[in-house]
Amino acid sequence: MKLTERLPASRLLTAIVTILLAMTAVAIASTVVALDSLSDARKQSIDRIAPAERRAKDLNRALLDQETGLRGYVLTGEQDFLKPYLDGQTAEVQAAQDVKRLVGDVNGRVSRIEELTRQWRSQYAEPAIAGVRQSGPAGTLVSDTDRGKALSDQLRSEAGAVQADIGSLGETARQDVEHAAKVVLWLVIGMGVLLVAVIGGLSLLLYRLLVAPLAELAEQVRQVASGDFQHEIDVNGPRETVMLGEDVNAMRRRIVQELATLDAASAELQRSNSELEQFAYVASHDLQEPLRKVASFCQLLQRRYGGKLDERADQYIEFAVDGAKRMQGLINDLLAFSRVGRITRERTMVDLGEVVRQVVDNFSERIEETGARVDVVGDLPSVRGEATLLSAVFQNLISNALKFRGSETPVITIGAEPDGDLWKFSVRDNGIGIEPEYADRIFVIFQRLHPKDAYPGTGIGLAMCRKIVEYHGGTIWLKTDVDAGTTFEFTLPVALEDLVEETHD
Repeated sequence: MKLTERLPASRLLTAIVTILLAMTAVAIASTVVALDSLSDARKQSIDRIAPAERRAKDLNRALLDQETGLRGYVLTGEQDFLKPYLDGQTAEVQAAQDVKRLVGDVNGRVSRIEELTRQWRSQYAEPAIAGVRQSGPAGTLVSDTDRGKALSDQLRSEAGAVQADIGSLGETARQDVEHAAKVVLWLVIGMGVLLVAVIGGLSLLLYRLLVAPLAELAEQVRQVASGDFQHEIDVNGPRETVMLGEDVNAMRRRIVQELATLDAASAELQRSNSELEQFAYVASHDLQEPLRKVASFCQLLQRRYGGKLDERADQYIEFAVDGAKRMQGLINDLLAFSRVGRITRERTMVDLGEVVRQVVDNFSERIEETGARVDVVGDLPSVRGEATLLSAVFQNLISNALKFRGSETPVITIGAEPDGDLWKFSVRDNGIGIEPEYADRIFVIFQRLHPKDAYPGTGIGLAMCRKIVEYHGGTIWLKTDVDAGTTFEFTLPVALEDLVEETHD
């Protein structure tokens, strides 16, 4: 499939998010509708039908109060019995209005009750009250009593029918509430199951379309990173993943090209190193022997004919002897510098305190001559390395401190302190010092800050120190923020044995 035909990951994610949002919106809308239906059913049952049932009973009680009050008044003629009759009329009107407001006319029965109560009062109750007021209790007409009883029976029948009808409405409302609650429950369960299924399906789709191609790309990239640079990366998936794979492929091809170039450079470097080794062999054998002969015969001339020739001849012979000695020293120092890192020996634990003591002992004559003092602050640690090379570092630094001394008696201070997984060493003197702008130059081979007539030397010592320290995994530098004298600092790795011991402690 062409790259332009592949869907971008952003579009896939947008589609998945849109589907999830649509499903969530449908679920929320359906739940809201179901809850609204449940609320309506509950409101119908609690706020309308239940109060209507109570008011229907009040209506029936109001009718009974009217009948009871009338009967007592007719039998006794006492005015107090008319109070229930009169209060019942008010209660009847209010109860009938409330029932109609809450549940309607209930199949026309409420209006029928109102009509019958009007007939009962006009045809029976009011004439009976008037008869008692006119003739007393004995003046009541029997025929009117029968008519009143018939109307009362109809009223009780209609009132009972109203209560029964409202009860039926209440049962229907309760069934509606239960049905709405079940609908809500099953809707929530159904939508939950559907959402879980949709999310699961979309997650699987997302994994297959996005995650799996990325995981495959990561696996192939790790294969390339492990060294298999010839492995061609081929992945499927959205456009961004494929583009990333192509970018990694381009980088891999560039690395292959660079490695080919590097291999050629490495072969050339190996050839150059071989020639350098050959040069070192020639310098150490073929040059040393004739140079020794030149130096020996010049010294022989100086001893045998010194003072027998003119003054200029003696001066020439002295120049020749001095040049031969300096050349011999330069070749020896250059050979030593070239051997660092090229001729390796087994690394052992080196007690640097003992190394410094041996170096100081080797300089005992010069130390006594100059009156110098060498102070070692604390105990110097042991490190893993080559004792001869590490000895050369302290030898060069102490030699420089004795060579470049000032007017004061030389004082050389050597110390060490832990710095994480490194030891930081310092060699400080009170000599003539070095300007900060020469801090990098002094470590370059053959670089000198003073004429060779003022201070002897080949200019290889500090370059040798840097090469040895870096060969052992450390760094050396000139400390520039000092008031007087010279301070060199360098680091060496803490021995693995010491690190393990510290971890156990």
